[in-house]
Amino acid sequence: MGVWLPLVLSFVLIMPPVSGWAQADRTVILSTTTSTQDSGLLDVLVPLFEKKTGYTVKTISVGTGQALALAARGEADVCLVHAPDAEKKYVSEGLLLNRRLVMHNDFLIVGPAGDPARIKGLASAADALRRLAEAKTTFVSRGDNSGTYQLEKKLWKEARLDPSGPWYLQAGQGMGATLVITSEKQAYSLTDRGTFLAFKKRVQLVPLVEKDRILLNIYSVLEPDPAKFPRVNAAGGRAFADFMVSKEAQEVIRTFGVDRFGEPLFFPDAGKREDALRE
Repeated sequence: MGVWLPLVLSFVLIMPPVSGWAQADRTVILSTTTSTQDSGLLDVLVPLFEKKTGYTVKTISVGTGQALALAARGEADVCLVHAPDAEKKYVSEGLLLNRRLVMHNDFLIVGPAGDPARIKGLASAADALRRLAEAKTTFVSRGDNSGTYQLEKKLWKEARLDPSGPWYLQAGQGMGATLVITSEKQAYSLTDRGTFLAFKKRVQLVPLVEKDRILLNIYSVLEPDPAKFPRVNAAGGRAFADFMVSKEAQEVIRTFGVDRFGEPLFFPDAGKREDALRE
């Protein structure tokens, strides 16, 4: 008895609490973009997922670049983002897997109703940015590594301009905060439609340029490779990803925002091909 007691005590001391393991296994870390958070969509979908599965979701809401990087380092169990080019790069490197389309909306260039730069109705978003630069009309950029900022840089490149000067402001903020700053300055900005509709009553801005094909905004869900990151909650991450493309979640996405804004903030895309959306 005297020999076995120290051995038993040692075993108990080095064993982590079973409840801690169980709790960790039931927590899913989701890295996502501020636009999904600011739109309010996750406030509906996350509780549905938690109730359905028993998992608890810890949401990290940052720019898409950061959200992807967290998952690609195994620091998130799943990510929901909207930067297709960057997503495909991580998939090709084998860091993220199983990229699946979830939904889309589109981007807008918004500004004051008076539209001093006279960009309203232009068919090309790049032409609109060129006109803003020529007029040196204040433009508020996300200035982060978000999907919105990545598209903005692509538009400036298409316009063959490198914006700089006092008229070009980099907020370094999420989409909602950037819209508030833009409104306060009665300036212009690029935004996703979902966040704009969610903030429409809080800001004095109107849509001015839209429907350009390059402004399509596609959201996808991706999972870290568990072979490379064995500490991720692969089962929990996969469960959340599966839920986002499930019939139940897609129906929520299809109708979300209609009661408040008269139109949906997103359109469901589970099972669709990206090239078909871009046609």
